[in-house]
Amino acid sequence: MPNQFSKLGIYQDIIKSLETLNISVPTEIQEKTIPILLTKTDDFVGLAKTGTGKTAAFGLPLLQLIKTEDSHIQVVILVPTRELGHQILSNFESYATNLPNVSIAATCGGIPIKPQIERLSRPTHIVIATPGRLIDLIKRETINLSKVSYLVLDEADEMVTSLKDGLDEIVAVLPKKRRTLLFSATLPGTIKQLIQNYMSKNVIQVSANMETVGNQEINHQFVVVEPIEKLEVLMHFLSSKEGERGIIFCKTKAAVNKLAKNLAINKFSSGALHGSLSQPIRDRIMKQFREGNINILVATDLAARGIDVKEISYVVNYHLPDVYEVYVHRSGRTARAGAKGLSLTVIQKEEIHDIAEFQEELGIVFNEYVKPTAESVEQSNTLLWARQIFKTKPNHQVSKELKDQIKTIFHHLTKEELMEKMLASYLLQKKSDALIKAEIVVKKRR
Repeated sequence: MPNQFSKLGIYQDIIKSLETLNISVPTEIQEKTIPILLTKTDDFVGLAKTGTGKTAAFGLPLLQLIKTEDSHIQVVILVPTRELGHQILSNFESYATNLPNVSIAATCGGIPIKPQIERLSRPTHIVIATPGRLIDLIKRETINLSKVSYLVLDEADEMVTSLKDGLDEIVAVLPKKRRTLLFSATLPGTIKQLIQNYMSKNVIQVSANMETVGNQEINHQFVVVEPIEKLEVLMHFLSSKEGERGIIFCKTKAAVNKLAKNLAINKFSSGALHGSLSQPIRDRIMKQFREGNINILVATDLAARGIDVKEISYVVNYHLPDVYEVYVHRSGRTARAGAKGLSLTVIQKEEIHDIAEFQEELGIVFNEYVKPTAESVEQSNTLLWARQIFKTKPNHQVSKELKDQIKTIFHHLTKEELMEKMLASYLLQKKSDALIKAEIVVKKRR
């Protein structure tokens, strides 16, 4: 099958790179965007769901439009997080493997600024930046944006706060005749205001598959729980997804840390990701997740931006987001590149009415996830206990004498008999703990 990107006007050098990446059929947003960016000169707004290929939609034509004979910065791409910035840098470098004269750099926060300043002292055509770091470079007068032809605002709905505070400073040093391109998964009122303030009246707007905001390959479900059973229901769900990769979203950093700690105690292969972690730690966790060394990522919304992992089979909303657009971004982490996915939202009784509002606003249907029975949860907990034992590393500090004494006690038991006794002991302890908890509740009521 011939590469269909040639019909959109993409040069053969870029198509060769796409073929190496096994990309030959453009997505809808790419089909609609690429010809416009290559042939028109108007400002542009592109609306498409998360995971539909927006990066290539603006990246391929911009790479083609670079004038390599000029060494100045021609394109500035603003992104909400460093993770997304480096994901875009990686994508651009992959698209440009046959364009050796195109120079691309990322200048994002969270890491030392001096190496970035040094990098910008060399010829650079495309700069990918977070707003705060770019403003810092502008104030230091270490970046020259006086000849920029294109300003790209990517994931604009996730940058509303930083753009509102800093876009004036950035625009002030850009040429008035630049072309502004804005891409977003949603179009809230704040973004409409931004378009009105910073883009021309003749802006071209394109949308792809926006009649249903949520990806139709995603199975949206919700489960109603009591606060005391929330963690156990989650772990029961995670046990059913063992070996699959997923992301659990929490509202706050404290909630991320607490949940990640509980998952670690129960020997789930997981890691935490939020803004207060140092950049090297965030990079290490993301590397482990991308390479499959951990299967579960517990994250805040902003920290999860830039996660472009195709094999994420499920997303869990451990806390229901406050706004509809956030739910779109969360659920959009799964069912990427045509795959199917599951988005499970864990709620309490008082939040049931919110599900109806999310359905109406987003045009999606939530199905109720059948909450596991108490017996099923108990079985799951027992399996988790067994997994804890299996994954516990031996304590080599225990004396040989004590080990020998313990072996003397157990030496006549078969493996099956030892397992039966351990299981019986565990269940007896669980029953005892339950009785103690019940007594405490009774005393409190008195």
